[in-house]
Amino acid sequence: MLSAVLRSDVAVQVSIKIMNAFVEMRRFMANNSLVLNRINEIEVKQLSYQKDTDEKFDKIFTYISEHEEVTQKIFFEGQIYDAFSLLTEMISKAEKELVLIDNYVDIGTLNILAKKKPGVNAVVYTVKTTKLSKGDVDRFNQQYPMLEVRHTGAFHDRFLIVDGLYAYHIGASIKDAGKKCFGINKLEDAKIVVGILERLEQEVRGV
Repeated sequence: MLSAVLRSDVAVQVSIKIMNAFVEMRRFMANNSLVLNRINEIEVKQLSYQKDTDEKFDKIFTYISEHEEVTQKIFFEGQIYDAFSLLTEMISKAEKELVLIDNYVDIGTLNILAKKKPGVNAVVYTVKTTKLSKGDVDRFNQQYPMLEVRHTGAFHDRFLIVDGLYAYHIGASIKDAGKKCFGINKLEDAKIVVGILERLEQEVRGV
Protein backbone atom coordinates (compact mmCIF):
# COMPACT_ATOMS: atom_id res chain seq x y z
CA MET A 1 0.00 0.00 0.00
CA LEU A 2 2.88 2.36 0.81
CA SER A 3 4.52 1.58 -2.54
CA ALA A 4 1.43 2.89 -4.29
CA VAL A 5 1.54 6.17 -2.36
CA LEU A 6 5.25 6.92 -2.11
CA ARG A 7 7.22 8.19 -5.10
CA SER A 8 10.74 7.23 -4.10
CA ASP A 9 12.95 4.89 -6.15
CA VAL A 10 12.58 2.20 -3.48
CA ALA A 11 8.79 2.47 -3.62
CA VAL A 12 8.87 2.13 -7.41
CA GLN A 13 11.07 -0.98 -7.22
CA VAL A 14 8.77 -2.51 -4.61
CA SER A 15 5.71 -1.85 -6.80
CA ILE A 16 7.45 -3.51 -9.74
CA LYS A 17 8.36 -6.58 -7.64
CA ILE A 18 4.78 -6.83 -6.36
CA MET A 19 3.38 -6.77 -9.90
CA ASN A 20 5.95 -9.32 -11.04
CA ALA A 21 4.94 -11.56 -8.14
CA PHE A 22 1.27 -11.37 -9.13
CA VAL A 23 2.17 -12.07 -12.76
CA GLU A 24 4.21 -15.14 -11.71
CA MET A 25 1.37 -16.37 -9.51
CA ARG A 26 -1.10 -15.98 -12.37
CA ARG A 27 1.28 -17.77 -14.78
CA PHE A 28 1.80 -20.57 -12.25
CA MET A 29 -1.92 -21.05 -11.76
CA ALA A 30 -2.55 -21.03 -15.51
CA ASN A 31 0.23 -23.51 -16.23
CA ASN A 32 -0.68 -25.81 -13.37
CA SER A 33 -4.45 -25.68 -13.51
CA LEU A 34 -4.60 -29.26 -14.80
CA VAL A 35 -2.38 -30.43 -11.95
CA LEU A 36 -4.51 -28.60 -9.39
CA ASN A 37 -7.68 -30.07 -10.89
CA ARG A 38 -6.12 -33.52 -10.79
CA ILE A 39 -5.16 -33.06 -7.14
CA ASN A 40 -8.72 -31.99 -6.40
CA GLU A 41 -10.07 -35.11 -8.13
CA ILE A 42 -7.69 -37.31 -6.13
CA GLU A 43 -8.83 -35.67 -2.90
CA VAL A 44 -12.49 -36.30 -3.81
CA LYS A 45 -11.76 -39.95 -4.66
CA GLN A 46 -9.77 -40.35 -1.44
CA LEU A 47 -12.68 -39.01 0.61
CA SER A 48 -15.08 -41.36 -1.20
CA TYR A 49 -12.74 -44.33 -0.67
CA GLN A 50 -12.32 -43.45 2.99
CA LYS A 51 -16.09 -43.28 3.40
CA ASP A 52 -16.57 -46.69 1.76
CA THR A 53 -13.79 -48.17 3.90
CA ASP A 54 -15.30 -46.78 7.09
CA GLU A 55 -18.71 -48.20 6.15
CA LYS A 56 -17.16 -51.65 5.49
CA PHE A 57 -15.36 -51.62 8.84
CA ASP A 58 -18.57 -50.55 10.56
CA LYS A 59 -20.37 -53.52 8.99
CA ILE A 60 -17.59 -55.91 10.04
CA PHE A 61 -17.53 -54.68 13.63
CA THR A 62 -21.32 -54.76 13.78
CA TYR A 63 -21.35 -58.35 12.51
CA ILE A 64 -18.70 -59.37 15.06
CA SER A 65 -20.59 -57.76 17.93
CA GLU A 66 -23.87 -59.35 16.86
CA HIS A 67 -22.35 -62.81 16.27
CA GLU A 68 -19.92 -62.92 19.15
CA GLU A 69 -20.19 -66.28 20.84
CA VAL A 70 -21.99 -66.23 24.16
CA THR A 71 -20.03 -68.12 26.81
CA GLN A 72 -23.04 -68.54 29.10
CA LYS A 73 -26.65 -69.13 28.24
CA ILE A 74 -29.70 -70.12 30.23
CA PHE A 75 -32.92 -71.53 28.80
CA PHE A 76 -36.22 -71.59 30.60
CA GLU A 77 -38.93 -74.20 30.41
CA GLY A 78 -40.55 -74.24 27.00
CA GLN A 79 -37.60 -72.80 25.05
CA ILE A 80 -37.15 -76.09 23.24
CA TYR A 81 -36.49 -74.68 19.78
CA ASP A 82 -34.07 -72.02 21.06
CA ALA A 83 -32.11 -74.68 22.95
CA PHE A 84 -32.15 -76.99 19.93
CA SER A 85 -30.87 -74.17 17.69
CA LEU A 86 -27.94 -73.35 19.99
CA LEU A 87 -26.98 -77.01 20.42
CA THR A 88 -27.00 -77.66 16.67
CA GLU A 89 -24.91 -74.52 16.17
CA MET A 90 -22.36 -75.84 18.67
CA ILE A 91 -22.40 -79.24 16.94
CA SER A 92 -21.88 -77.72 13.50
CA LYS A 93 -18.69 -75.92 14.60
CA ALA A 94 -16.72 -79.15 14.77
CA GLU A 95 -14.29 -79.74 11.91
CA LYS A 96 -12.90 -83.13 12.99
CA GLU A 97 -14.43 -84.62 16.11
CA LEU A 98 -17.24 -84.31 18.61
CA VAL A 99 -17.18 -85.88 22.05
CA LEU A 100 -20.45 -85.99 23.96
CA ILE A 101 -20.68 -87.13 27.58
CA ASP A 102 -24.31 -87.74 28.47
CA ASN A 103 -25.81 -90.50 30.59
CA TYR A 104 -29.23 -90.18 28.96
CA VAL A 105 -29.08 -90.52 25.19
CA ASP A 106 -31.66 -91.72 22.71
CA ILE A 107 -32.93 -91.02 19.18
CA GLY A 108 -33.42 -87.36 20.16
CA THR A 109 -29.70 -87.14 20.81
CA LEU A 110 -28.96 -88.49 17.35
CA ASN A 111 -31.27 -85.92 15.79
CA ILE A 112 -29.01 -83.20 17.15
CA LEU A 113 -25.75 -84.99 16.29
CA ALA A 114 -27.02 -85.34 12.73
CA LYS A 115 -26.39 -81.60 12.33
CA LYS A 116 -22.62 -82.18 12.37
CA LYS A 117 -20.59 -81.52 9.27
CA PRO A 118 -19.90 -84.44 6.92
CA GLY A 119 -16.73 -86.29 7.85
CA VAL A 120 -16.82 -85.26 11.49
CA ASN A 121 -16.51 -88.24 13.84
CA ALA A 122 -18.77 -88.33 16.90
CA VAL A 123 -18.08 -90.28 20.07
CA VAL A 124 -20.79 -90.58 22.71
CA TYR A 125 -19.90 -91.62 26.24
CA THR A 126 -22.92 -92.86 28.17
CA VAL A 127 -24.03 -95.50 30.69
CA LYS A 128 -24.41 -99.15 29.74
CA THR A 129 -28.17 -98.98 30.36
CA THR A 130 -28.60 -96.43 27.57
CA LYS A 131 -31.80 -96.52 25.51
CA LEU A 132 -29.72 -96.11 22.38
CA SER A 133 -29.52 -99.45 20.60
CA LYS A 134 -26.87 -100.79 18.26
CA GLY A 135 -29.48 -100.69 15.48
CA ASP A 136 -30.01 -96.96 16.10
CA VAL A 137 -26.28 -96.36 15.81
CA ASP A 138 -25.98 -98.47 12.66
CA ARG A 139 -28.83 -96.65 10.95
CA PHE A 140 -27.32 -93.31 11.93
CA ASN A 141 -23.94 -94.31 10.49
CA GLN A 142 -25.51 -95.28 7.20
CA GLN A 143 -26.32 -91.63 6.60
CA TYR A 144 -24.12 -89.63 9.01
CA PRO A 145 -20.87 -91.57 9.60
CA MET A 146 -19.16 -91.97 11.93
CA LEU A 147 -20.75 -92.35 15.33
CA GLU A 148 -19.29 -94.50 18.10
CA VAL A 149 -20.90 -95.18 21.47
CA ARG A 150 -18.71 -95.97 24.47
CA HIS A 151 -19.78 -96.71 28.01
CA THR A 152 -18.71 -94.94 31.17
CA GLY A 153 -20.12 -94.34 34.59
CA ALA A 154 -17.51 -91.82 35.71
CA PHE A 155 -19.45 -88.68 34.86
CA HIS A 156 -22.59 -87.14 36.30
CA ASP A 157 -22.63 -83.88 34.33
CA ARG A 158 -22.94 -83.50 30.59
CA PHE A 159 -20.12 -82.17 28.44
CA LEU A 160 -19.67 -81.48 24.75
CA ILE A 161 -16.09 -81.24 23.48
CA VAL A 162 -15.43 -79.83 20.03
CA ASP A 163 -12.27 -80.82 18.13
CA GLY A 164 -10.51 -81.48 21.43
CA LEU A 165 -10.00 -77.74 21.83
CA TYR A 166 -12.92 -76.36 23.80
CA ALA A 167 -15.81 -77.74 25.76
CA TYR A 168 -19.27 -76.86 26.99
CA HIS A 169 -20.82 -77.84 30.28
CA ILE A 170 -24.50 -78.60 29.66
CA GLY A 171 -26.96 -78.67 32.54
CA ALA A 172 -29.35 -81.14 30.92
CA SER A 173 -29.22 -84.08 28.55
CA ILE A 174 -29.30 -82.58 25.08
CA LYS A 175 -32.32 -84.70 24.17
CA ASP A 176 -34.28 -82.87 26.90
CA ALA A 177 -32.96 -79.39 26.15
CA GLY A 178 -35.63 -76.77 26.76
CA LYS A 179 -38.08 -79.04 28.58
CA LYS A 180 -36.92 -77.60 31.90
CA CYS A 181 -34.73 -74.67 32.93
CA PHE A 182 -31.04 -75.41 32.28
CA GLY A 183 -27.82 -73.63 31.42
CA ILE A 184 -24.91 -73.99 29.00
CA ASN A 185 -21.44 -72.72 29.89
CA LYS A 186 -18.35 -72.63 27.71
CA LEU A 187 -15.29 -73.85 29.61
CA GLU A 188 -12.56 -71.29 29.05
CA ASP A 189 -9.79 -73.16 30.87
CA ALA A 190 -7.98 -75.45 28.41
CA LYS A 191 -6.70 -77.57 31.31
CA ILE A 192 -10.25 -78.63 32.09
CA VAL A 193 -10.73 -79.88 28.53
CA VAL A 194 -7.47 -81.81 28.73
CA GLY A 195 -8.47 -83.29 32.08
CA ILE A 196 -11.82 -84.51 30.76
CA LEU A 197 -10.20 -86.12 27.71
CA GLU A 198 -7.58 -87.81 29.88
CA ARG A 199 -10.28 -89.23 32.14
CA LEU A 200 -12.13 -90.58 29.11
CA GLU A 201 -8.91 -92.18 27.87
CA GLN A 202 -8.57 -93.89 31.24
CA GLU A 203 -12.09 -95.23 30.83
CA VAL A 204 -11.17 -96.71 27.48
CA ARG A 205 -8.08 -98.38 28.93
CA GLY A 206 -10.11 -99.61 31.89
CA VAL A 207 -7.97 -97.78 34.43
